[in-house]
Parts: sequence; structure tokens; C-alpha cells
Amino acid sequence: MAIDTQPGHRLDKRPGGSGPPNRVRRVLEDNGALTALAVLVVVLSFWTGDFFTTTNLLNVGVQAAVTAILAFGVTFAIVSGGIDLSVGSVAAFSGVMLGWFTTTQGMPVFLGVVLAILSGTAAGLVNGILISYGKLPPFIATLAMLSAARGLAQVVSEGNPVLLPDSLSWIGKTIGEWLPVPVIVMILMGLLAALVLNRTYSGRSMYAIGGNEEAAHLSGIRVRRQKLVIYTLVGTFAAVAGIVLASRLASAQPTAANGYELDAIAAVVIGGASLAGGVGKASGTLIGALILAVLRNGLNLLDVSAFWQQVVIGVVIALAVLLDTLRRRA
Repeated sequence: MAIDTQPGHRLDKRPGGSGPPNRVRRVLEDNGALTALAVLVVVLSFWTGDFFTTTNLLNVGVQAAVTAILAFGVTFAIVSGGIDLSVGSVAAFSGVMLGWFTTTQGMPVFLGVVLAILSGTAAGLVNGILISYGKLPPFIATLAMLSAARGLAQVVSEGNPVLLPDSLSWIGKTIGEWLPVPVIVMILMGLLAALVLNRTYSGRSMYAIGGNEEAAHLSGIRVRRQKLVIYTLVGTFAAVAGIVLASRLASAQPTAANGYELDAIAAVVIGGASLAGGVGKASGTLIGALILAVLRNGLNLLDVSAFWQQVVIGVVIALAVLLDTLRRRA
């Protein structure tokens, strides 16, 4: 019996795990999302000649960036057995605060960015307090924040887009011809998420709490404090995503990132995380976000209606959850 001690992996209790067929099956199961992404890229490359070009692939990366950064934060919540429905609204709120600080209040750009990130962090902290000390279910607490953060964004902006200083536009652009800044930020935030999950006490606590919260408490983990940390981190990642999105749009819009929380959750699940908690990886989340971006991009190139695109994405999400359910039963 092989035992995998790395976080985010289940113990292998399957008999006969050393045979070639079983090894192939394990590789496919452990890298299912990556396999699906590779197959999707190959199929779309043959189906439409415009897909596998440098310009289009860079465009896919830029399209995936905001969703991936949001999803990295949501990974913390899902791994710990929770959920965060507010990340889209918190991203919009942070973007609006960035515009308000730097344009309306005339603050230096660096200070405005820091304060915008702190705004998202504060929203995540409130979620953590409601969940940890208010004993609200994560679904209810973050649903309330979804509405509150979106409302605050409307109040601060008075319902209108807030223009950003020209000095911030580089965040949404490309360095040279081949290096989109949003993709760089996505990679850096992905590395940070992987570091937190695999190399910190809080990361190990997330897996323990998601696996069995009562056992985690009995083993000495301060569950309430760790949940506070978890949802604060989610808010911070959402703030960074909001800044990247606002910079891409060249303005902070209170209606931005509407529905992005669903894409973020979908990316985490498609990437192999379990909604039951205890399982998930930053690399899987990145692959999940890329699958969604590749799928949308390919459907656009094939002139598929936006309405049918939503149907396809819904089917993909349902299949990912179904596979997770079947995997847990097995």
C-alpha cells in the first residue's frame, strides 16, 4: 500500500496499485484536469486554425488571469471545507477603492494599490469573523458579503465607472510583445498560493480542517483562528484580482467581476479540489482556470452563441462535481 503524505492527495488504498494498468489509471486520475486541458488544446487546434497561435494563446492567458487569481483564494476556502461567494464583489469593491484613492483623493499610486488590497483584506476579515466567531455558515456569511461589497462599490463610485491614472495602465498591458503583466501576476499569485498550502502551518491546517474539523480541533489546531486567516487570505487574493481587472479595463467599475465567483469555484473544482474539503492544489486550480478560458476562447473562435457557451460551461462544471463525487465514493 502506497502512502502519499503530500497535502491535497488522498491515501492510495487500491489493491494491485503496482501494475502497469493501475499506474496508468493513477496517472490519469491524478492528472485528469491536465489531460483534459491537453486534449482540449489539441482538438481546438485542429478544429480552428486561429487557436494555436502565439497571439491567441497569450490572449487565453490574459483571459484566465483574473479568474485564476480569484480561484487561488477560493482554493483556501474549499480546501478547508468552506466556500466563498463574495470574491467577485470584493474584487469590484477593491477596484473601485483603487480608483477612489488614486483619482478622487489624489493619493500616490503605490499607496492607492496598498489601500485597495487592504480594502479587500478587510472584507475577507469580516467574512472570517462572521464564520469563526459569529458561527454563520460560510455560504450565508459570504453571500451577505457578496451583496454588501457590491453595494459599497456602488456607493463609493456613485454607480459610475472611476477612471484610473495612466500610471496604472501598465498592469493590464504587455511588456514587449510576449509578456502580459496579468499573466505574470497570475503566476506570482499561484506560486504564493502553492507556498501557503504546502509550506506553512496555515496551509496544513486548511487540509486538516477540511478533512475533519473536529479531529483538527482535538489535535491542537486553533480552528477559529485559522478560519479567520483563511478568509482574510481569500479577500486579499480577490483584491489583487480586482486591481488587475480594473487596470485591464482602464477604469474601476462597480459592476465588474459580476458572476466571477462562480467561475472561480468552477476552476477550483475542475482542477481536482473536493467540495467536501481536504483536497486541492494551486496547480490544479490554475489548470481549471485555463480550461475555462480555453473553452470560452475556442467557442468564440467557432462562433458559438454566448448563450450556448453558458450551457457548455454548466455541463463541464456538473461533470467535474460528478467526477469528484464518484471519486470520493470510490
